[in-house]
Parts: sequence; C-alpha cells; structure tokens
Amino acid sequence: MKVLGIRFSVVNKEASALADFLGSNGLGLPEQDLGMGDAEGFFGAVFPAGEHSWIEMWQEGEGMEATIMLHIVTDDADAWAEQAKANGLNPHGPTDAHGERIYYLQGPGGLPIAFLSKLPS
Repeated sequence: MKVLGIRFSVVNKEASALADFLGSNGLGLPEQDLGMGDAEGFFGAVFPAGEHSWIEMWQEGEGMEATIMLHIVTDDADAWAEQAKANGLNPHGPTDAHGERIYYLQGPGGLPIAFLSKLPS
C-alpha cells in the first residue's frame, strides 16, 4: 500500500484572495487552466504539485459549503479502508466518482479526510 499524493481543498469566502496569494500575484505557484475561457469572476483555482498532488480552492456559495478537506491519493483505497477498519476507524464509502474510488473519514478536530484511488480502466 502506497500514498501517491496529497490534495488539499478549501472552500471559503476568501478563496479568490488565497488563489491570488498562491498564484502569479503572490508566491508564483503555477496554476492549472480550468478551461473557463473569458468567463468573468472567480470560479476556483487548482495549483498542481506533481502527478497526483495539488491544492484547490473554490468560492463558498450555494451548493458549496465552507470547508477544508485533506485528500490522500493511494494505490488501493479498498486496502486502506480495510486497514482503517482493522485499526478501529469507521470509513464511509466507497463512492465511485470522477474515475476514483473514494472513502471518507472525520479526523481529530473534525477535519474531513478522504482517501481514494483511481478506478481500473
């Protein structure tokens, strides 16, 4: 069992300011093109960090509740779920979405955590 990457997601009212801070107006992290063309306004931002890792932020609003979430990209989410259960944790799932198998846990302090792996083609 391997961890392949880490994704950090934030949804809040300051998402646009955070994207500016991390992107070309601040730290200079390279930003992924979300394919929004000439659309006006802030829709979100993704900053890749290797093949399986990134930072993403989205504007809080209707259907997008404020949250911070840690995603752990693994080679086999089912195996990680079994290990979590054997260690007394209670992962919820799986949910298959966006080509990934995803399980969810709530960490200490209420931190939402997802662990996932790519679905076989």
